[in-house]
Amino acid sequence: MTARGTRAARPVREVGEAALDWVFAHRGEFRLDEDALAAHGDVNASWKPLGELAQVCVSVRRHTAPDEPVHQKASALLEFAWEETGRGALFHELQRLEPFATYPMEVYAAFASAGLRHPRYESAAATVARTRGWRMTEQEPNRRLSVLNSERRSGIPPHDDDLAGALRRTWLGGLPEPWTFERAAGYTLTHVVFHLTDWGFVPDGLPPDVAAYLRQWLPPWLDTCLEHEQWDLTCELLAVAASLPGPPDRAVLAESWARLAAAQDAAGAVPEIGPGPGGRAAAPGFRACYHSTLMAAFAAALTADRLRQDTGATV
Repeated sequence: MTARGTRAARPVREVGEAALDWVFAHRGEFRLDEDALAAHGDVNASWKPLGELAQVCVSVRRHTAPDEPVHQKASALLEFAWEETGRGALFHELQRLEPFATYPMEVYAAFASAGLRHPRYESAAATVARTRGWRMTEQEPNRRLSVLNSERRSGIPPHDDDLAGALRRTWLGGLPEPWTFERAAGYTLTHVVFHLTDWGFVPDGLPPDVAAYLRQWLPPWLDTCLEHEQWDLTCELLAVAASLPGPPDRAVLAESWARLAAAQDAAGAVPEIGPGPGGRAAAPGFRACYHSTLMAAFAAALTADRLRQDTGATV
């Protein structure tokens, strides 16, 4: 058997464990720098990666047993991320500096869902959430779903109860012609599913027609992403596949995970796009693979848990 075939044969959980090992080894790269509170700081290079780390760790913990090493590693990484926020104090400071910015609440929500709370931040955020300015902020429908879910997870009364209306204004909620799927639509639809299912934890959060639509069209969309070596989006779509209500499609998952496993390098990193280990001269840098590697750990935890629930077997 070739090296590629050996890697492809690894169980889903091993792909996830290797991905989380890579994240743990590179955890210092997620540290907030001195610009984290700067007026013109790059949120995408500071708070976004840290928030993604926190959310993935919360999800891995939810879908693994406390005595599993991967669960313990996710717990250590979550504690690391919480310490980076000053145990929530930096959210309170962000609230003072940017009272109508939504990203602090979206990041904070991941911590709050794990029981890591900062009462002063929540009090300040709840005050702003009651204003007309917050309610009337113009947002893309997908972002509106994110804010509504973040309010709920943070213990803040949602400023809008029309979740169904927000869903139907998204690309996915409109059940579009499947051939209109492309990269931007793919990332939008995955996050719509994450917000509605609380990151795969509540599959029944998807309306039946949306779930049926996804079950029908995810296979060809996944195949397209795999063909073009879009590994980051592949991981997100695999997480969506594991978030659907009902038994997972084992045949689709087996083929997709085999090809993803072959793209993962020996250290556990998964490139966002492009050739796997055999086609690269050097390992990708942190920025070129951190998100896809996080998503591999996330999707693996969901997938392994769903398959285990469905069959009782380790995968």
